[in-house]
Amino acid sequence: MMDRTDKSYNIERDTAEFPVDPNGNMLWHMAQEGDDLNRPREIQFSVIFQTQELALKFGRSLLANNQKLSFCPYLANPEYPWEITAYPEMQASYTNIISYQLLLETEARKFDGIYDGWYCLPQGNNLN
Repeated sequence: MMDRTDKSYNIERDTAEFPVDPNGNMLWHMAQEGDDLNRPREIQFSVIFQTQELALKFGRSLLANNQKLSFCPYLANPEYPWEITAYPEMQASYTNIISYQLLLETEARKFDGIYDGWYCLPQGNNLN
């Protein structure tokens, strides 16, 4: 964990690098916790679907583009009970996150899917 007396913890937020929106906020929080956002890592992007058939069709489109993915039931939303999660490896930058999110949203619309967010494990000298 980062020492909160460390001067790097109190740096001013660059809103070009960390816009004030959910993605920018998450990345800013990660950076403040000492995550080295420049280190490539697997990021999990989830999309949910109303039917198993639609989820599998979406999954096939990702597999056709050599994407690593998982498929499972999604209990948090009874109206969209199927989840496909893609696992691209990339740096955790705002541009990378938004670009991949938009790609998934565009493809998911063809199958009535809803983008459900992203997650990644922290990377850094003091984190793993």
